[in-house]
Amino acid sequence: MAAELRIINKAEVAQHNTAESCWIIMDDKVYDLTKFLQEHPGGDEVIVEQAGADATESFNDVGHSSDARAMADDYLIGRLPAEECQGADVTDPTQAPKVKLSACGNSWTDILLSPTWTNFVIPAAISGLVYVSYKSMMRLF
Repeated sequence: MAAELRIINKAEVAQHNTAESCWIIMDDKVYDLTKFLQEHPGGDEVIVEQAGADATESFNDVGHSSDARAMADDYLIGRLPAEECQGADVTDPTQAPKVKLSACGNSWTDILLSPTWTNFVIPAAISGLVYVSYKSMMRLF
């Protein structure tokens, strides 16, 4: 995406909790799925149940394909503010800040499931390891 995503807080998402205006949160990003409801293979009611709320766990529990995850990008309209992200540190502000593994919208899951990693880099690395192993074994014989 060329433009920076709009910051949308959970309170605003919660207002869009019907089939006429259906927004959900997945992995700290906000999606407007209103136009997708009739196209969803599992029926619109499963999405409407999650409308206005965080559907990350429900979405992941179903085991959607990487194609489904990529399709979701067509409906991406914004992201949560950093303080409302799942990984946000909500500890006592008088304590030293904790180092976080991920920032809002840039989790390890996002990185590992990105098309670049899953479709090119990981298979290429595995192929390289197999090749090196094969060559090493052939030298022994």
